[in-house]
Amino acid sequence: MARHRVVLRGGTVLTMDPHLGNLPRGDVLIEDGVIATVAPALSVEEAETVDVTGHIVAPGMIDTHRHTWQTQLRALCADWTLADYLFGIRLGVSPAYLAEDVHLGNHLGALDALNSGVTTILDFSHCNNTPEHADAAITGLRDAGIRAVFGYGFFESNPLQPPHFTDHALRLADFRRVADTHFPSRDALLTLGVALTEYGTLPFDTTRAEIAAARERDALIVTHTGCVWSLPSGVREFAAAGLLGPDQVHVHCNTLTDEEWRLLADHGAKLSISVETELNMGMGRPAFAAARRHGIKPTLSCDIVSLNTGDLFTQTRMGLAFQRWADTENLNLTSGDPTAVTITAQEALAWTTVNAAEAIGLDHRIGSLTPGKQADIIVTGGPGMSQHPHLDPAGTLVFQTTPADVRHVLVAGRFAKRDGRLTGTDLPALLARADASAESVLGRLADAGRPLPGTPPEGWGLIARMSSELQATPEPQQPGQ
Repeated sequence: MARHRVVLRGGTVLTMDPHLGNLPRGDVLIEDGVIATVAPALSVEEAETVDVTGHIVAPGMIDTHRHTWQTQLRALCADWTLADYLFGIRLGVSPAYLAEDVHLGNHLGALDALNSGVTTILDFSHCNNTPEHADAAITGLRDAGIRAVFGYGFFESNPLQPPHFTDHALRLADFRRVADTHFPSRDALLTLGVALTEYGTLPFDTTRAEIAAARERDALIVTHTGCVWSLPSGVREFAAAGLLGPDQVHVHCNTLTDEEWRLLADHGAKLSISVETELNMGMGRPAFAAARRHGIKPTLSCDIVSLNTGDLFTQTRMGLAFQRWADTENLNLTSGDPTAVTITAQEALAWTTVNAAEAIGLDHRIGSLTPGKQADIIVTGGPGMSQHPHLDPAGTLVFQTTPADVRHVLVAGRFAKRDGRLTGTDLPALLARADASAESVLGRLADAGRPLPGTPPEGWGLIARMSSELQATPEPQQPGQ
């Protein structure tokens, strides 16, 4: 059978492979969705040739934590604190979502990611109000053609009316149904994950059961950790119960102590930093310095487009700027000037490529332009003024590139975006549906008498409930006790 072959010819190639390095001018040969060869010049016959002269060719970017279902809530919580978000989105808007809203959010959100050069997302899906919601979330991702880890969220989102899952065992059973129905193969574009309920909102044995269910199905585990200063992070409790492991992505981690960082590092756990969210919601310093101290590789996330952008260029730029500032602040305060930057643009690109691929357990398949890996590739450049000239390709990607400069996006060798336009997508129709969906969701919220926005009254809401339940939760036993 004839192979499908594509050659990206003549671009500046940032492979993110330490053995291949960067090519000032090079060709990338793709065969049946897999990177076959990367070289300065290739002689290839019977292949589709795409001239990318004057462009940058790089691995597709990887987002390690995105609540994709919220896409049609764009900028709703632009001026909210974290408490506002928990009250307004998690306990307010989420219960007002129908399954069709979740499908649209995931479909449009995945296209938003692809449009900006993000070829893989870890979808932290915590609006699974019914089995139909979970199915719709998965179908939305699949319809967009993105690569994704679907993190099935166990979170019970509606304290104001009876939930669909009246017992947590029913929620665990639905996860197993989802695993059996939608994830028969580990080689597909969509792979299975679990998004844990936040530590302390449920009895510890329930958290243990969620982790056990994930590991029964070899699912990646993602969890919000150390993002509320007034609550314990759960890291010590997880460690004491033998639950920490390298199959976990811990998100935020702003509040962690050095002891907790050491525990994460000792168990090989991974880290996702949501720079734009954390800085804007007052969650604390993004954890780049702590990760460096403990040898944990940072990765980045867009988190919630209900607040911020859906592109990783912005997150990388903000993260690099923040940490360069933090590294020189004390020197500046003593009237000193730095002699060199502490992190390079090339190093920062690892946050969204090789580091992120390793964090989600897909480094054998994606994250670099290494022959044998899947052809998840972005090509940036074109007529934008910021793209000329390419004096420092890594610097151009980090500091000069926007989604409008992304010309081509390939996922497993298939063009998801070509010549600056998403393929196979009626974007105006989807955007019109997003407008209508947002209006309907907020209308249902208003009809239910749930005001937005606003910090909840004292003693109400998720944080207060977590605090009271934590006080009643017994300490987890050591393994074997």
